[in-house]
Amino acid sequence: MNTGELFEALGDIVKQKGIDRELVFSALESALVSAYKKNYGTAQNVKVTVNRETGEIHVYAQKVVTEDVYDNLLEISLEDAKKIDIRYQLNDIVDIEVTPKDFGRVAAQTAKQRVVQEIREAEREIIYQEYITKENDIITGIVQKKEKQNVLIDLGRLETILAPSEQMPNETYNHGDILKFYVVEVKKTSKGPQIVISRTHPGLVKRLFEMEVPEIFDGIVEIKSISREAGSRSKIAVNSRDENVDATGACVGPKGVRVQNVVNELKGEKIDIVKWSKDPAEFIANALSPSKVISVEINEEERSAKVVVPDHQLSLAIGKEGQNARLAAKLTGWKIDIKSESQVEEN
Repeated sequence: MNTGELFEALGDIVKQKGIDRELVFSALESALVSAYKKNYGTAQNVKVTVNRETGEIHVYAQKVVTEDVYDNLLEISLEDAKKIDIRYQLNDIVDIEVTPKDFGRVAAQTAKQRVVQEIREAEREIIYQEYITKENDIITGIVQKKEKQNVLIDLGRLETILAPSEQMPNETYNHGDILKFYVVEVKKTSKGPQIVISRTHPGLVKRLFEMEVPEIFDGIVEIKSISREAGSRSKIAVNSRDENVDATGACVGPKGVRVQNVVNELKGEKIDIVKWSKDPAEFIANALSPSKVISVEINEEERSAKVVVPDHQLSLAIGKEGQNARLAAKLTGWKIDIKSESQVEEN
């Protein structure tokens, strides 16, 4: 590869990868300084310039103008400097061209690897900046393949792993499946940006509702808390800032279409939408939906609540394997003890 070909190749890279043109040429100039010193070394302070239009390369030895010259490689006398340009003064830097005849060939060979490395790093930075804005947001990816317990996901500019802990139980991941993921974290590593994605994170439910419900996006309805057992059931507590807007109704949507879209994306995960209240007793009663609640007795100090439900509603309030009570406790932040009417009467 000669300098002309190298210059052309650099131009193509700039266009294809969207990397700053000046960054590429600065990297090239830096690489050429190293190339000159390694192959020639006839000057100690060296500057290399690459013409941005033609690709022409020039090497300059840089010397300080002094009264007495002790080192010819670093210094030049005022008298000699003025022979080059009458305007030179003491302590100025004089650029003296020392471009070797065959430097173009050496430059092309030596600079290529360094420039490619710089471009790779610049490309990684561009990708990192693109994905860091998606942290705590939703991203769409395509399932590539399963490797042992991990699932390889194509996110467009890069691929990442969906770890077993971030996979929804009972969800199958087949090649070509298009899914939405929650971006938990974007990290810089020596191998480029690393993205941690999840299908189990409560943030996935939150962001899906924000996308589906205009009232949430507009800030009229707010999501106060979420509790989730991925793949099985989620509870979401919502509140309206406008008394004329029903928060739960907005999230359910006309004919249930909004909540159904979220359920479909989560492969049938059940979702309870409950009304948040600043009154803990009312909030806890709502959180135990779909069960009906007779009474809630609050213990502020222990942050616990004793809840009484109709006899026929006890199993519904507790839920299968205690799930409904467990999710309600997570949603409200209160310990919840549930008893039926007859259990309370017996005591």
